[in-house]
Amino acid sequence: MLNDPLSNVLNNIMTAQRVGKAICMATPVSKMIKVVLQMMQDHQYIGAVEYKDIKGGIATINLLGKINNCGVIKPRFSVQKEEYTKFEKRFLPARDFGIIIVSTAQGLMAHQEAKQKGLGGKLIAFVY
Repeated sequence: MLNDPLSNVLNNIMTAQRVGKAICMATPVSKMIKVVLQMMQDHQYIGAVEYKDIKGGIATINLLGKINNCGVIKPRFSVQKEEYTKFEKRFLPARDFGIIIVSTAQGLMAHQEAKQKGLGGKLIAFVY
């Protein structure tokens, strides 16, 4: 039984990356997972993603070999607009290296974008 589908998808990506595969399959795929994968694609951590609308959905992810680590942040900490540096130190290895995905009132976005817009929210995942 799947308790956290986003965690399973990111774990599949990391496992395939460590083994050296070029393609990873992930299922099930929700709207939030699609947005997270799109953000990873925009920041060039993964390549093209294809979706198949079979029961639950399947994503075929092309890996570029650029991910050192990725995962979900549990519990989903609330973060205010002034507190991003504290969580950057906790989840990212260096300054301006990697992204933290934040759920804000304006949708999911990277922590740099949320900082620029002055938004707080809930921490979802990290990628570097």
